[in-house]
Amino acid sequence: MYKFVFLINPISGGGQGKVIHQFLPEIMASLNYKDDQWKAEFTTIDSLEKQIGDALSNTETLIAVGGDGTVSAVLSVMLASEYAKSVKIGLIPLGTGNDLARVLNLYKPYVDRGLLFLVRHLLQTNSRPFDIWKVNDRLAFANYFSGGIDARIAHDFNQDRSNGAISSNSVIANKLHYVKRFFADRSYHLKKGQLSFIDAEGRPWQKILDGNRTVIVGNIPSFASGANPFYKSNMADGLLEIVCVPNMFMFMLAIAVGTVPVLGNFVKKYFLKTFKARSVEFTFDKNEFLQLDGEDLSGKVGEHIKIEFACQVQILSLGV
Repeated sequence: MYKFVFLINPISGGGQGKVIHQFLPEIMASLNYKDDQWKAEFTTIDSLEKQIGDALSNTETLIAVGGDGTVSAVLSVMLASEYAKSVKIGLIPLGTGNDLARVLNLYKPYVDRGLLFLVRHLLQTNSRPFDIWKVNDRLAFANYFSGGIDARIAHDFNQDRSNGAISSNSVIANKLHYVKRFFADRSYHLKKGQLSFIDAEGRPWQKILDGNRTVIVGNIPSFASGANPFYKSNMADGLLEIVCVPNMFMFMLAIAVGTVPVLGNFVKKYFLKTFKARSVEFTFDKNEFLQLDGEDLSGKVGEHIKIEFACQVQILSLGV
């Protein structure tokens, strides 16, 4: 049994995972961990689920080195196993959005202080409870789910990357391409849709979504690389936050001022209403653009989406 297992996505962050793999032995030795107390390996697409399952069965703490999608893959395997209560989860952020790492206070220390600082503090910090949800009984949901313009942008970005239209793997190049996709897709609306949810008091609600720019369901107070459109989000209260965005002005306002302490809360409370929900259901057009934790789900989950609470895990965080 290892104290720590690092699962490293070798292509995240423009190949930063390979650099981290190279320096981990020196860092772990400096923290007085022996070789038989930890393990690091690169993930592969074909055997990812097996790698995660093997790691969960053989460690006290699994640290995902990559983007939000890497963590989502780990959590999806955890849902189908018995390890949610016994294995702690950590993250070294290498992705484009890094929304989960931002709210766990892992992203800024990594950017400002570097790998050595983050690993040393991450391995010695406490864990905190963190809600995990399930989508259609099979997919883990940790950060956010959305349908509409932002999901269209994510879909087109992923297609551009697959087709070689993005010339670099760097985080900066990815973000610049996201901006390009935003202007190309800026006129997109939800085709049609219906939202049903049970609120915090157990009351049923329904809402027609036709023509809205996007609908966002959040588990964490971060969306689209650090924006926060949710009012009073809590990551361990068994509730989701739902925001329906009717027009481009409100979409841009949520991104621009959502993290501003006083102004942001004022806008989110009185203009961009947040609904609290115990469970959520959607019916979308079969061709609607959807995303989950930054990953494109368009055409992969059908017209009906059901989101329910799955479990809580223990996740490593710094100073939150």
